[in-house]
Amino acid sequence: MKKMPAYEINSTNVIAENERHGRARDLFWPWCGANVSLLALSYGSFFLGFGISFWQATLAAILGTVLSFLVVGFSSLAGKKSNATTMVLSRAAFGVKGNVVPGFLSYLVFVGWETVLVSLATLATGTVFERVGNVDRNLAMTFGFIVAVSLTLIGGVLGFKVIMRIQKYLTLVTILLTLGYIALTLDSVKWNYVFAVPNGSIQGVIGALIFGITGIGLGWVNAAADYSRYLPRSVKSRSVVAWTVLGASIVPIVLVIYGAALSASDKDLSATIAMDPIGALTTLLPTWYLVIFSLVAILGLVGGAILDLYSSGLTLVSLGVPVKRHIAASIDGVVMLIGAIYIVWIADNFFVPFQGFLITLGVPVAAWSAIFVTDVLMRKKSYNEQDLFSTQGRYGSITWSSIFNVFAATIVGWGFVTNSFASWLSWQGYFLGAIGGKEGPWAYANIGVIFAMIIGVLGRYLFGRKQIARQES
Repeated sequence: MKKMPAYEINSTNVIAENERHGRARDLFWPWCGANVSLLALSYGSFFLGFGISFWQATLAAILGTVLSFLVVGFSSLAGKKSNATTMVLSRAAFGVKGNVVPGFLSYLVFVGWETVLVSLATLATGTVFERVGNVDRNLAMTFGFIVAVSLTLIGGVLGFKVIMRIQKYLTLVTILLTLGYIALTLDSVKWNYVFAVPNGSIQGVIGALIFGITGIGLGWVNAAADYSRYLPRSVKSRSVVAWTVLGASIVPIVLVIYGAALSASDKDLSATIAMDPIGALTTLLPTWYLVIFSLVAILGLVGGAILDLYSSGLTLVSLGVPVKRHIAASIDGVVMLIGAIYIVWIADNFFVPFQGFLITLGVPVAAWSAIFVTDVLMRKKSYNEQDLFSTQGRYGSITWSSIFNVFAATIVGWGFVTNSFASWLSWQGYFLGAIGGKEGPWAYANIGVIFAMIIGVLGRYLFGRKQIARQES
């Protein structure tokens, strides 16, 4: 009897009927596990950094998280309908070859996020063990780096079944230990300070909302169908959306709100978070809980990194790289290693490259997400699965209207964002003069992300209606 390999054999192919199983509620675990990270606590500080009050930050956290994961939920429907990966299904809107453009953007987002998450786990471990027993910081970070990378590679390379199993246990353990963190730090919240933070401007609220959309949910749209593609087509669509949104949103909302309360109570904590978002949170803990905290930090961050590495491997294959899925994931793992080493041991500040990364890639990704989800919602029938892999099929080679739509939305979007986080990105914001300039009230609201999404939706609706009708006839 032939022995089955330990890793997932399926790649970007359509999943066979006899392999489609499970229920919509199974989606709760991968999405909750990927978003249970303590990084969400630090997001509370980032939200307040827009000059808004605790209540405004709470509103922005709830709306930004739920709205962004609604888009992820709608994207998941495509996988359930046709059991293919997200970046293969995107070919229906962009053409088989034309999809290389959003595919490359998607790849950058995945690799960027997995690098960021592993870097955070490494930085947090260094801070924790430095406090525990005067361990050399570089030695401690090396330990955290090895653990985070190893767990990420195991899940990302072995594939879907392993990920679904790992994420369930990661979620349960991480939630339990996170509740322990909240219980031990609750007395650090000074509610009189929290409620005394004055309300900010509408521009600040919108800026925080957009940061929440891009930083919490939007980066997952290009992975959504990768995890719903194993579901039977008979599963109810509304259940797919509901379980995705619930699993992905419930923990980040609570943690962002609690993180905002902690940051409003201690200005020094807010300043430290910019340098080491996870490690800064250890200053509130008793020494005996620090080792447990390091476990929480690593496991929570690894949950997201595993999903990113798995989907980045699938995306690399969809771009036409002639390797198997597990090899592609291994290649991405090497890229992740190099990027994490730069962030941890070379870059001076974490939040600077992170914010710049989110804003710059957030605009074209927002445009693609809007086009793709609009395309999914406009379709009345399932995709023709054979034609997703043939330039001669109904989806064609290149859909120029969609390519143009992404570029037009990106040009407009970059014109309405301010990116002062790196000198080579200072050219952005070239349209802000129309609404007050780069130092005006809208300068840091980053409304270009919203403009890019609006243009993406309108463009696909206007140019895609007849095209979709022909494809489905």
